[in-house]
Amino acid sequence: MPAAHTKSIALTGELSAWVDELVDSGEYGNASEVMWAGLRAMKDQRERHAAELEEIRTRIRRGAEQARSGDFAAGSGEEAVRRAFDEGIKRAGG
Repeated sequence: MPAAHTKSIALTGELSAWVDELVDSGEYGNASEVMWAGLRAMKDQRERHAAELEEIRTRIRRGAEQARSGDFAAGSGEEAVRRAFDEGIKRAGG
């Protein structure tokens, strides 16, 4: 795949050696492929992180709206927390 834009980067000796190992092993064809894979992984991680944060924000907003409308879990706060943890464990397959 031809590069649309050329960038020059500086690597530590350790990272440079690792890139060389990945290319020498045949896992990647050249150093650019190693960098592309690393950048794609970082982009994917950031996108997952952003989606997780948005899900947390959505749940917080939903909880705040429920609290404002008086829609509270039955029982004491401790009981509600226990139920929430039990439900989370069930969903996780535990």
